[in-house]
Amino acid sequence: MSLVESVKVAGRPVSQLVPVIGAERYARLVREAGQFRERLAGRTIWNISSTAVGGGVAEMLRVLTGYVHDLGIPMRWMVITGDAKFFAVTKRLHNQIHGEAAGGPLSDGDAAHYAQMLAANAGELLDEIRPGDPVLLHDPQTAGLVATLASAGARVAWRCHIGLDWENDATRAAWRFLRPHLAAAEGYVFSRRQYVPAWVPSQKTWIIPPSIDPYSPKNHDLDGAAVRAILATIGVLDGVAPGGPTSFVRSDGATGVVTRPADITGESRPSPADPLVVQVSRWDRLKDMPGVMTGFANHVAPGGGGYLVLAGPAVSGVSDDPEGAAVFGDCLLQWQGLPAAVRARTLLVNLPLDDIDENAAMVNALQRHATVITQKSLAEGFGLTVAEGMWKARPVVGSAIGGIIDQIAPGTGILLPDPRDATAFGAAVRQLLDDPGQATRMGLAARAHVRDNYLADLHLLHYGSLLATLAS
Repeated sequence: MSLVESVKVAGRPVSQLVPVIGAERYARLVREAGQFRERLAGRTIWNISSTAVGGGVAEMLRVLTGYVHDLGIPMRWMVITGDAKFFAVTKRLHNQIHGEAAGGPLSDGDAAHYAQMLAANAGELLDEIRPGDPVLLHDPQTAGLVATLASAGARVAWRCHIGLDWENDATRAAWRFLRPHLAAAEGYVFSRRQYVPAWVPSQKTWIIPPSIDPYSPKNHDLDGAAVRAILATIGVLDGVAPGGPTSFVRSDGATGVVTRPADITGESRPSPADPLVVQVSRWDRLKDMPGVMTGFANHVAPGGGGYLVLAGPAVSGVSDDPEGAAVFGDCLLQWQGLPAAVRARTLLVNLPLDDIDENAAMVNALQRHATVITQKSLAEGFGLTVAEGMWKARPVVGSAIGGIIDQIAPGTGILLPDPRDATAFGAAVRQLLDDPGQATRMGLAARAHVRDNYLADLHLLHYGSLLATLAS
């Protein structure tokens, strides 16, 4: 059985971006893509990650690879395999880079297992990657591939999608573990300048913020009838007649239909008229779903109406996140202990991952129906759910950490200086629920800010500069 999986991605027409980005931005992208094809001279670009579904990295790779195919540039995406111990090690590295020391330091045995697993994956990758091919490795799961691929002649850059604005013992431990594996890289890519470790050479550093795609199933326009019908189908919304329009546009342009129900913990359901506070995240300690529940229970629910929906991927569907089931279990115990009146207005939603486009359409409908979107993370590499919510013209209440700071510009949402301050969180959410005019103004400004800063054409241009340098 092969350890490495090739992810098949359909082409996405770049021309569909024109109504959103305008003719000038589109012309620049096409022009620079043509120049890049000449410099690539027949070589293939490789993206290597640890999962094809669940999480922002996989979503971005699917979108960007699709657009690159349409631009006539050869790009492939490979997903490595790991066992439970490997992903336990990389999850601890993920947490340490975010400043969390849970699980204690990694042992020599952990390091040996990490290297052994990646050596096995590297052997299969080298059957296909040729000398001179530019390779983008994504996140700590792939760092141990750098030396082997570079020694075989590939032009390797490592892309870190996570980070912290400051150092502590946990972050230093993570970088001590990773640094020897990364020494041979020709480029290092981070989402924010503040995330770059001091030992990374400045001349090899690239700052590339991530992006969303306005035409992905997660962000494509849905009218109100479709939103309500999808939410009724998955079981979130009450009072909507069955049989409504649940169709959506798939990544390849075909029509999809939402048919699967979500796995929902909740004693009642909101009606279409009830205000909805929504957070969509992985079931990850650092996303602080329990803190959102506490803030809602103590500081939002007592002040007026509204429901809370905490939604994440089905915990069995994300292979590289072994903590998901445990975090959801903790949320379930907390939900069971809520006061009855608050528990009746709080839903825990596991969205199925059997069909990733259908899952994305479910998220799309949740965000479009939301009155307020939250992202009360304790640490965040970037947090694309913020830009996704802003694109739907919804105000976002988010923690003033990491990439959330960059996304929520003044007037586009509310930043929380202390992510753990449940009182301030509740006050911000209640303020927007009680002032629909302010919420609408913020939402419209939020959408414009995303259009100007976080769409796929800008992301591709940044990557084009990096890859052209590697291919030179």
